[in-house]
Amino acid sequence: MKKLVLVKGGGDLASGIAHRLFRCGFAVVISELPQPTVIRRTVAFAQAIYEGRCAVEGVEAVLSSAAEATAVAARGIIPVVVDEEGTLWRTLRPWALVDATLAKRNTGTYKEQAELVIGVGPGFTAQQDVHAVVETNRGHDLGRVIMGGAAAPNTGVPGAISGYTQERVLRAPAAGLFRCVRAIGDTVCVGEEVAYAGEAPVRTQIAGVLRGLLREGLQVDAGMKVADVDPRCRREHCFSISDKARAVGGGVVEALLYLGKNDAAV
Repeated sequence: MKKLVLVKGGGDLASGIAHRLFRCGFAVVISELPQPTVIRRTVAFAQAIYEGRCAVEGVEAVLSSAAEATAVAARGIIPVVVDEEGTLWRTLRPWALVDATLAKRNTGTYKEQAELVIGVGPGFTAQQDVHAVVETNRGHDLGRVIMGGAAAPNTGVPGAISGYTQERVLRAPAAGLFRCVRAIGDTVCVGEEVAYAGEAPVRTQIAGVLRGLLREGLQVDAGMKVADVDPRCRREHCFSISDKARAVGGGVVEALLYLGKNDAAV
């Protein structure tokens, strides 16, 4: 059996990590909440929770139970397991655990949960609650493996793309049931309605391609992130892993190989 890595989170960044680990020869299991609120759904293994199965750049994932996970992973498929309580590690006993939930805080991850435990982004301290931290802040240190200390603190400001930060992220103006008007991959103009939160329209602030859009039918709160506009206007980017996710995924692989003293993944 290949070395088993449990990745907490099935969003686009966590999926980029899981994809890179899978391609490097590790057996990967993803844990998720019962109702993920993923925006970049086209490149997120969390979609298996809703659809039963999905694929990201040729790697397949399937909704599985905790009891099925190890056998599914052994078949070369990534099992996605609902783990609301965060206790799946007790059942799986993975070689490594990667917390990629991007909660910006530690929600209960600690070093004793696996032989190697990696924290992704802010909220973790290497050598204290995890063995290593991987930087997620865009810039010179993106993907850097931190062996002592923490990642850059959460700024609350999305990374700049073509000079846009907050403007490219769309948030629900009110609480209510989410309804889509447009689809991921659509080209949108400034002020265009792309969805509704209850009866309140969600409008774009910049022109570009709708790269992310929350799943229709979910209940949203006011201020919740529900969509993402990419001003680069490259529709193909909507259906491939981002540069940021690849960089962070590379950092996670580096951390595991370094801490594992370059043991083979099989």
